[in-house]
Amino acid sequence: MSTTLRINGKPHQVDLPDDVPLLWVLRDEVGLTGTKFGCGVAACGACTVHIDGEAVRSCQVALSDVWGEVTTVEGLGTPDAMAAIQQAWVEHQVAQCGYCQSGQIMQAASLLAENPAPSDAEINEAMQGNLCRCGTYPRIRAAIHAAAQKMQEA
Repeated sequence: MSTTLRINGKPHQVDLPDDVPLLWVLRDEVGLTGTKFGCGVAACGACTVHIDGEAVRSCQVALSDVWGEVTTVEGLGTPDAMAAIQQAWVEHQVAQCGYCQSGQIMQAASLLAENPAPSDAEINEAMQGNLCRCGTYPRIRAAIHAAAQKMQEA
């Protein structure tokens, strides 16, 4: 079945079964490989993207269930014009192995859109579904605070 999705501001037409997970649409059909496959059961957050600004686990959203515009980590910013959260990630050297980072950044961006000045407890709660095997949680928290401050100054 042919479906048109709006992804990172551009329309994409795909011809796939309705039950194909959005994650595979993004990676295999559209070629946006920034979104990662982690656990496949929405337990790790590596596949987090936004649908109409809401952070969702793309491994658990079927193509036919996509209700709005999809934003991936590629849609937040570019290497030359990074989003505040991406710049903070670099400045705080959050990434170690880097595998979970796109999902972490997307979850953090969603948090900051809802709460522009989160406390440590609010960050911990919002980010608890995104796992990092390298244990960069203190750097993640620092980067979110830095991005929040930068966004408030802008």
